[in-house]
Amino acid sequence: MKKRFSHEKLPEEEIQKLKLLGKRCRGDIIKMTTVADSGHPGGSMSSIDIYLTVFSNARIDPKDPWNPSRDRIIVSHGHTSPGVYATLGELGFFNVEDAITGFRYFDSPFEGHITRGIPGVEWTTGNLGQGLSAACGMALSAKIQNLDYHTFALMSDAEQAKGQVAEARRFAKKFGLSNLTVVIDYNDAQISGRARNVMFVDIKEDYEADGWRALEVDGHDYAQLYEAIKYALENQDKPTVIIGRTMMGKGVSFMEDDVEYHGKALSLEQADKALKELGVENDIQKYIERRKTFSMPHFEIKPYQVKIDTGKNRIYKPGESVANRDAFGRALADIGLANSKLTTNTPVAVIDCDLKPSTKTDLFEHVAPDLFFQAGVQEHNAATVAGALSSQGVITFFGDFGVFGIDETYNQQRLNDINHTNLKLIVTHVGTDVGEDGKTHHCVDYIGGLRNIYNFKLIVPQDGNQTDRSLRFMAKVWGNYAMAVGRSKIPVITKNNGEAFFDENYEFVYGECDLFRKGEDVTVFSTGQTSHIAVKAADDLLKEGIKVTVVGVPTPFELPKWITTYISSKHVLTFEDHNANTGLGGVISEFALDNRAYPKSFTRIGLFDYTRSGLVKDLYRIEGLDVDSLKSKIKEIVG
Repeated sequence: MKKRFSHEKLPEEEIQKLKLLGKRCRGDIIKMTTVADSGHPGGSMSSIDIYLTVFSNARIDPKDPWNPSRDRIIVSHGHTSPGVYATLGELGFFNVEDAITGFRYFDSPFEGHITRGIPGVEWTTGNLGQGLSAACGMALSAKIQNLDYHTFALMSDAEQAKGQVAEARRFAKKFGLSNLTVVIDYNDAQISGRARNVMFVDIKEDYEADGWRALEVDGHDYAQLYEAIKYALENQDKPTVIIGRTMMGKGVSFMEDDVEYHGKALSLEQADKALKELGVENDIQKYIERRKTFSMPHFEIKPYQVKIDTGKNRIYKPGESVANRDAFGRALADIGLANSKLTTNTPVAVIDCDLKPSTKTDLFEHVAPDLFFQAGVQEHNAATVAGALSSQGVITFFGDFGVFGIDETYNQQRLNDINHTNLKLIVTHVGTDVGEDGKTHHCVDYIGGLRNIYNFKLIVPQDGNQTDRSLRFMAKVWGNYAMAVGRSKIPVITKNNGEAFFDENYEFVYGECDLFRKGEDVTVFSTGQTSHIAVKAADDLLKEGIKVTVVGVPTPFELPKWITTYISSKHVLTFEDHNANTGLGGVISEFALDNRAYPKSFTRIGLFDYTRSGLVKDLYRIEGLDVDSLKSKIKEIVG
């Protein structure tokens, strides 16, 4: 591939070429937004000279846009998509006329905010403040894999007010991400007015305070931009930010410095006036006509091949009490130890947020310290870093408490899903099993929360043996997987004969349920920390002549058809340490309805409000989640 920023100084002929491209791209931006009658022309026109400078001189190739050695360019302010599409189209990554025609059109890949998969677009952005975190993940990937690519984060000024940006700055400095350069479009304009008035941020001082080098240039001067970026590339002792002073709507006199055009397309009359001023042909009608029959599929995001040694399964014996978080930590350490020295395997990394003794990710740190990254108390940045890192050829585990890894970072996980990452999200301390920490830390919506995100798969293991197998399964399969485990030690689940249910012959299969006990009178569906309680209740009731089926559900988002046998014409109970409205109760009732498996009665046992702070055994008793409460409820139902 070509050398990045290969000129000592930008030659005059290159400057003239960029100036012509800048006019053409500004014309494309106006056409694109006017044809769509929506979009963000003003900011796109202020950023366009930055885009042209970076995309023209970075080590990227329109004929081979996904070459592993390419530089990564993240555009954080994804609403400037017209500028990104115009730049990439004019540089030959795709036909720019397709972008002009299909911008914001339902049957087109050129969405209103940039979308990963389009050649040249590395990350789907739009929710401001996450681009620098994604860039950190990609820059970190280069360090881990010893790859010589540079990461550029192109950002807006307004998003510098977000806390996640500050988190990302500190992360980049701590981990020496000098292979990262940020260029900020400082046009001092956003939806509500001047950026300095909406929320003042001393951008230069903030970056310098966090250990970055900060340079200021004219963001419309190609030579200045080029020289500043060249300087950053040649002085990689620290990450560098380049603040480019720009003007909203630059290039069209009546748009310049007018906040109104931040998110407002020009009318046909205004567009004609603007294009004449730019000296660009007005062929908007051609695109309006073409749009009526336009159809173009989305670009495919291809997963990388995963090659990993998952180590030897651990076996926990009947009579043992094992916390699922401990079983997770040991299995993760096994994987880390097995793969840390194998350069031919896919690397494995762990991101932690100051919880390693509790989440048990410290066990991985002991065996593979160079692949363990302590992010501190900055969950939003860590979630995005982990997702971006996982997208670049590194199997990434992000360990956190449930309330932080899902609830606090919901939008970050949603964007990871949209970006088709390969993240392994491990959340511990779910349910009221956090006990004394109280309602602020009781993650009782881990099923309901993640169920809203279309492509995440969820595993809620039911004892140490299933935790061990499912963790090793997660590591070797592609896609976003979450595992939710509790804090407390729980017994190994056994068969009727007292042997381990998940024995040495057990193999975890995503989408399968576990038939722990089989009886005719009532069916209990349970998951996670409460399944052993349901099994104990069933064994006790059998002595009283009440025969209970217990079905364990480790994968609530995908269920096998055979469980309908234990729903149809049965008394059915769902039993969970979770919000009963959004957890297993909702999952099983919907499954039953979808499969026309109508129960004789249906009872949800779980949480219907926040509970209090106390010992887990006391909380389970007052919420009806202990053995005696479950037995009483079953007796009441069967009469």
